[in-house]
Amino acid sequence: MMDGKCDRPMQILMADDNQGDVRLAIEALRDSKVKNNIFVVHDGLEAMNYLRKLEQYESAVRPDILLLDLNMPKKGGLEVLQEIKSDPELKSIPVVILTVSQAEEDIEKAYKLHANCYISKPVDLHQFNDIVESLENFWFTIVQLPPKE
Repeated sequence: MMDGKCDRPMQILMADDNQGDVRLAIEALRDSKVKNNIFVVHDGLEAMNYLRKLEQYESAVRPDILLLDLNMPKKGGLEVLQEIKSDPELKSIPVVILTVSQAEEDIEKAYKLHANCYISKPVDLHQFNDIVESLENFWFTIVQLPPKE
């Protein structure tokens, strides 16, 4: 639970191929008020392998939340989102789209595929930190996430 009753760290999976954005997120989460473990994958195929505990991810921890970029190699974010939300074992994982795209078409597709929210990445470091802090406050403090399966 996110209401302060749980002492375990939040498990965050970030699927993003942009090393700069990954670094910014890790730095922002390092200073977080909520204990967290962030795991990073760099393409959509790797994200699905992680979630399905395939290959080198046999012992992967089920994430409490997935931060998903849309523009990734091997398998795009919308395809990953569709696979997650159509899989009975994975569909309860909240998926936050965190991407540079502000295209209405991408936003509409993401919500039709049951994204939990859609955030356009800012270009400014300060704004990026504000977004990560807002995500932390909402998803890790206010919201009650589904129990671990």
